[in-house]
Amino acid sequence: MRRRALLFVAGAGGAIAAMSAVAYMGGFRLNLTPSEPLGLWRIVALQRPVEVGDLVFICPPVTASFEEARRRGYVRRGLCLGCFAPLIKTVAALPGQHVEIAENVTVDGSPLASSIVRTSDGEGRPITPFKTGIVPLRNLFLHSSFASSYDSRYFGPVPDTGLLGLARPVLTFEP
Repeated sequence: MRRRALLFVAGAGGAIAAMSAVAYMGGFRLNLTPSEPLGLWRIVALQRPVEVGDLVFICPPVTASFEEARRRGYVRRGLCLGCFAPLIKTVAALPGQHVEIAENVTVDGSPLASSIVRTSDGEGRPITPFKTGIVPLRNLFLHSSFASSYDSRYFGPVPDTGLLGLARPVLTFEP
């Protein structure tokens, strides 16, 4: 009886591992951060140039600011370079666009909705906003409407080489 239970548990574990591997290879990802709805998402290949308003999966660059963000719990561990998890963010500005970061963010003079810039995080630790400027070539300025999101307001534009594809919800819910 005990051997049968052990074989069942081992078989179930193997089946779960196999299904997880197939889902991962199929572009499915589990989002456990509040920046976007929680649940199952899919990475869809981008068949056109990225546009403002696209909701994307993107691997963050390996920089000191992202290392600090991981230490503070703003970003999770994952399979991107540097062991970061991919981010799900909306593209708010493209190369050549002017981003001004003050109390709120403006892009080419137009206010970005839900873009209050904070000076401290949810635990009261200081957080430094990124400087105002032009989005460089081959970079994207990312945003999330979630009030406490860690996005380009704080880490600045990121290289588009980390772009994995469009983010599409499969089975999600608002917390």
